[in-house]
Amino acid sequence: MWIGWIEFDLLLGDVRSLKEKRSVVRPVIAEVRKRFDVSVAEVGHQDLYRRAAIGVGLVGADRAHLVEVLDAVEGYVAYRPGVDLLGARRRLLSSED
Repeated sequence: MWIGWIEFDLLLGDVRSLKEKRSVVRPVIAEVRKRFDVSVAEVGHQDLYRRAAIGVGLVGADRAHLVEVLDAVEGYVAYRPGVDLLGARRRLLSSED
């Protein structure tokens, strides 16, 4: 069994309040969940209105599949309009680690 996750550090575009931040972050989370069938949540920077941290995780039997899905999620988030990807941290673990 393999467990993989990726955490994105995002800079949001023209956002001036936490309410506007929600209107940008929630659709990103919903679309990632729907498109890639992964667990996803806002995991940091909740008190900053121009920054967001989003975490994505999944479990699978095949390491190559996890890498493929995480690459696709990263590509989707990186090219999302109104969102600048500042960084991404990724980790893959085997149940035998």
